[in-house]
Amino acid sequence: MASTKVESTLLESTLLKKTMSNDNPRAGTVRNVLLWYALAALIIVLDQISKAVATALLEYANPVEVTSFFNWTLLHNTGAAFSFLSDAGGWQRWFFVGISTLVSAVIAVWIARLPRHFFWQLLALTLILGGAIGNLWDRLVLGYVVDFIQLHYGGYYWPAFNIADSAICVGAVVMVVDSLFGSGRQASANSTETSKQTHD
Repeated sequence: MASTKVESTLLESTLLKKTMSNDNPRAGTVRNVLLWYALAALIIVLDQISKAVATALLEYANPVEVTSFFNWTLLHNTGAAFSFLSDAGGWQRWFFVGISTLVSAVIAVWIARLPRHFFWQLLALTLILGGAIGNLWDRLVLGYVVDFIQLHYGGYYWPAFNIADSAICVGAVVMVVDSLFGSGRQASANSTETSKQTHD
């Protein structure tokens, strides 16, 4: 009898926990958000390590050919991604520091508030966050962003970039694709449907 009563109590406790979890859509969100932040931190670490290695091994502005279209080329960019405004005269350093700080803060809050099932949006935002902070760190510490990846074809050279730039670009592409075909489109459809039902 005592054993049966204990088993019954354990069963009721388990069912209660499941019910509370189902009733609370944000249950486990903190751990989920921390995992996304950890991925952003990993991107930052990889970005900084790659820049440190490039700085140590490459001679400034001296291309090292890897393939017929790809070089390692160490360059210092005082502008934005892909050397935008790199020759503006110095004011752009703190301008981009301010912009990057604001954008990073907004994205961090966005990630924390976005429902867990919006996987692709979360991935996109995490990639952008990691890339933004990676380049932000360079601007704060060095006054410029370290670039070392250079693509070229037929005499045309794409502006040098780094892992942080790549993460930002991939994140932006994922965000656009998801908004057109994925959870972003579904969320928009749900919002429209809800609005119609409210008016009806």
